[in-house]
Amino acid sequence: MRSRAWPAWALLVAGCAAGALGARAESVESFVARHWRVPLAAQGPPPARFTPLEASLAPEACGTCHPAQLADWRTSTHAAAMGPGVAGQLAELLVREPAAALACQNCHAPLAEQAPLVPGALARNPAFDPALRARGIPCAACHVRGHERFGPPRRDGSLAAAAPRETLPHGGVTRTPAYLASEFCRGCHQFGPEGYALNGTLLENTYAEWKASRFAAAGVQCQDCHMPDRRHLWRGIHDADMVRGGLTITLVETPPHAAGTVAARLVVENSGVGHRFPTYVTPLVLLRAELVDAAGRALAGTRVERRIGREVTLDLEREVSDTRLAPGERAELAYARALEGGAAAARFSVIVYPDAFYTAFFTALLRQGAGGGEDDVRRALDETRRSVFTVFEALVPPKVGFSRPP
Repeated sequence: MRSRAWPAWALLVAGCAAGALGARAESVESFVARHWRVPLAAQGPPPARFTPLEASLAPEACGTCHPAQLADWRTSTHAAAMGPGVAGQLAELLVREPAAALACQNCHAPLAEQAPLVPGALARNPAFDPALRARGIPCAACHVRGHERFGPPRRDGSLAAAAPRETLPHGGVTRTPAYLASEFCRGCHQFGPEGYALNGTLLENTYAEWKASRFAAAGVQCQDCHMPDRRHLWRGIHDADMVRGGLTITLVETPPHAAGTVAARLVVENSGVGHRFPTYVTPLVLLRAELVDAAGRALAGTRVERRIGREVTLDLEREVSDTRLAPGERAELAYARALEGGAAAARFSVIVYPDAFYTAFFTALLRQGAGGGEDDVRRALDETRRSVFTVFEALVPPKVGFSRPP
């Protein structure tokens, strides 16, 4: 859990929030508390009977028997959790504020074997594997503790092993319903009650947003949307199809007030996202309307926008605005304008900037000097600029029966 004095690059450090969630969740809570006690302990020596493949923490070792899960994971944000943006920031932070840097790793590279230093002592970690550190959140981060494997119930709900454990690879797996519960995700997607907050709202508050929603009341868990059919995808704000699936976007043409005028309302509803849209401070969503010519070029001075997001200053000291949509809420952009200056129609669009905060933050960081992480930060900045996508676009021409002005 981060203190108020931590710098902006510690943006994603997690805090754990405990709660009493009823009889069903008590066993889940007990498992989650033990499984995600941070920092995670080193795995230690593997059992003598383990082969090198069984003892390995590399995702590819897991993929030997779980190729579909490995293929999905490779495309996920979990695999990229220690990407150039985080690695570039930690290069300097490990020197200046090593404890803060290691705290970032609790979520971005959780295994003890991924930490270059031993937390607390801040001495060199003898178990450190530089190659493993670059893998972000590997399979072992969620599924391996002390070389013992853990996972969800079978699809029929049973917890029993298929055969005696001593006959199974890596001793089989301990199954628990915790892997199907939102509480399993909470440690990295929810700050605790005393965590960093702006304007009275925790910076990382996704679990609480879900808990207060109709989705939680209906028993819809994080995994139901982000791991459909148990796939290891974790799609979110960076995925256009995922975003479209969580929104209802409607364009309603309204009667123009005069000849040659176009008018419409663009409405975006959070109809299927189980928390606020977007949930965090890094993305920005724009509802945009503008006049375009016959070639689709926007005409200067005609653009109107509405912003959806939780916008904060780059030093995380102040919340600028919070216009995010809770489940069931909607945002609307009304637009009416005469088709002038060569305009052929009005274009309405919904544009998603998944990394808007980071684009501005990395730009500022490079301007002031990123030190040993400069090359990584430059790569990360380029990635943020390429992450923008449009989830909706439509043209509204003048109504039939109205003539354009000369």
